[in-house]
Amino acid sequence: MDYKSSLIQDGNPMENLEKQLICPICLEMFTKPVVILPCQHNLCRKCANDIFQAANPYWTNRGSSVSMSGGRFRCPSCRHEVIMDRHGVYGLQRNLLVENIIDIYKQECSSRPLQKGSHPMCKEHEDEKINIYCLTCEVPTCSMCKVFGAHQACEVAPLQSVFQGQKTELSNCISMLVAGNDRMQTIITQLEDSSRVTTENSHQVKEELSQKFDTLYAILDEKKSELLQRITQEQEEKLSFIEALIQQYREQLDKSTKLVETAIQSLDEPGGATFLLSAKQLIQSIVEASKGCQLGKTEQGFENMDYFTLDLEHIADTLRAINFGIEEDEEEFIEEEEAQEEEVSTEEKEEGHQ
Repeated sequence: MDYKSSLIQDGNPMENLEKQLICPICLEMFTKPVVILPCQHNLCRKCANDIFQAANPYWTNRGSSVSMSGGRFRCPSCRHEVIMDRHGVYGLQRNLLVENIIDIYKQECSSRPLQKGSHPMCKEHEDEKINIYCLTCEVPTCSMCKVFGAHQACEVAPLQSVFQGQKTELSNCISMLVAGNDRMQTIITQLEDSSRVTTENSHQVKEELSQKFDTLYAILDEKKSELLQRITQEQEEKLSFIEALIQQYREQLDKSTKLVETAIQSLDEPGGATFLLSAKQLIQSIVEASKGCQLGKTEQGFENMDYFTLDLEHIADTLRAINFGIEEDEEEFIEEEEAQEEEVSTEEKEEGHQ
């Protein structure tokens, strides 16, 4: 595919043009490009010189006193063998058209902001910039490492393309992480809402429970007051009856005491006539007074209050059994226990009959 057709097919002509201006050795834009005859492929002069020097280690440049006829090396693009004259790389023709295209391209891209920071250099080749990426070893390296160094057999790619790919991947990872953070924040918000609602619901059911128990307390207090009132009423009635009897007996006792004193005085009377005038009436009064011992009495067990005793054991058991409801698992467990107890009881009865 020629230059023109590739530009037409590509959707972004500037990006495609930049690809056409990349040196196959350093993978950067051509610097002082030369033409390698007869294959017509372009190389940077420095890259061509590095390849030529590596292929012809005994060849010296024009400033040396030693002069050789020339040398040869293979084109890195098509592997065509290029035969050099005694001028070496400096005898190759410059590609002015490519140089002009590069100048126009740089002018067109001059509005792009410059990247700050120093360019890292290769540790193995201190004068070489790290400008390519080894796909095999997954490390950035320089073009000399690819041509002569540890990455000769490795697959490499332009550093910028790998940079853009990694940058895009990192951006996608960041987006994915941010989305995950958003989901976690949503979950945290939901959990916080759940915590708040749980607290509110707990407070509500506590209030309801307290109200129900307060109602029970009120019922118990009311019933307690009612029963105490009944006991008090019974107590007052019995005490009133007893006090009335005591009063009657005291009055009768006073009368009897006075009658005894009068009778004793009558016995001291020396005159018979005088004694007889009062004796018959006195004897009749004593007989009537003796009948006063037949006043009412309390029956046996009158003071007993045992019939006010309450049997609250079943109510206490009911209160102790107050719960929020039996869970299904607990209910099943209770049913299983009851079934086992019935089986044991049945077996014991059968053994007893035997």
